[in-house]
Amino acid sequence: MVRTSLIILTRNEISGLKALIRKIPFEAVDEFFAVDYESTDGTVEFFEKYKIPVVKQQIPGRSHGFYLGAEHAKGRNLIFFSPDGNEDPSDIPQLVDQLDKGYDLVIASRFMKNARNEEDDKIIKMRAWANQGFTLIANLIWSGSVTDSINGYRAIKKVAFTELKLDATGFAIEYQMTIRSLKLGLSISEIPTIEGNRIGGKSGSDAIPTGLSFIYYLLREILIGTRFQK
Repeated sequence: MVRTSLIILTRNEISGLKALIRKIPFEAVDEFFAVDYESTDGTVEFFEKYKIPVVKQQIPGRSHGFYLGAEHAKGRNLIFFSPDGNEDPSDIPQLVDQLDKGYDLVIASRFMKNARNEEDDKIIKMRAWANQGFTLIANLIWSGSVTDSINGYRAIKKVAFTELKLDATGFAIEYQMTIRSLKLGLSISEIPTIEGNRIGGKSGSDAIPTGLSFIYYLLREILIGTRFQK
């Protein structure tokens, strides 16, 4: 029986993969594979070299990587990981441990004690402040105590992923996942993570469009309540 599936999300992440591949604790999970969207920098060939199966993503957007990964995963537990340097692979065993303790959703938080956000060394922390603002709103509306509602480095039970009936596009899927978990009263845990600096490549998340998308889905979730269950 496959207990935990590690889903590696990529689009042109060859630099990060070369730096991190030997740091990923594959032995901590029962299944691992990549979901790749049209990489042209050798990412897919790199996976093939290390005998890591690759699922080709046909539709653009981070959300579709999540959906495709969940669909192909055989495990009861899902871990979503991006090898871009921001996410610390050494956290994977802790994510597995929290799911084994019975939590439905586990988030690697950049804002807990002993954690680090990529912008901590900056004076102007636009992304961090926006994240904390969206997290505060979600906590106030749905009585939560989450510290990092948006970070995509997370693990979730597959049955919970299915129950949430997620339909957000792009990077908003992580925020929607957190909000709907709060709505349904799922058990949520967080672990402190040290967010590193990005290694090569370019982030697919542009601040203004992504922020507007979060606002749209926040308002939509307020309006629909729990009707997504029907």
